[in-house]
Amino acid sequence: VQLQASGGGLVQAGGSLRLSCTASGSDFFGPIDMGWFRQAPGKQREFVANIGNGGNGLLGDSVKDRFAVSRDSAKNTVYLQMNSLKPEDTAVYFCRVVGDRVYWGRGTLVTVSS
Repeated sequence: VQLQASGGGLVQAGGSLRLSCTASGSDFFGPIDMGWFRQAPGKQREFVANIGNGGNGLLGDSVKDRFAVSRDSAKNTVYLQMNSLKPEDTAVYFCRVVGDRVYWGRGTLVTVSS
């Protein structure tokens, strides 16, 4: 199973970015949960968002008023729309997919300048 994430980059505070992550593989039969974690320098990995098969999304407390999570199950793709970005959102964002087991993407860097 491969997880391909994209959409990271450099943005000014107050701006927006959209991350996407697609799961693929010949032995992959579809995810149950898809979501995102992030890890800032010197900090532990932090939960950001998750969305289940039924479309029920959950967001972390620090982002719930600014981020939105969605998925396209036909494409095995999860999206993270990040609005009103703050410098403290700067981190490597990791896609996580739960199927027969937990899969992690390599991470995509988001940098928010003040």
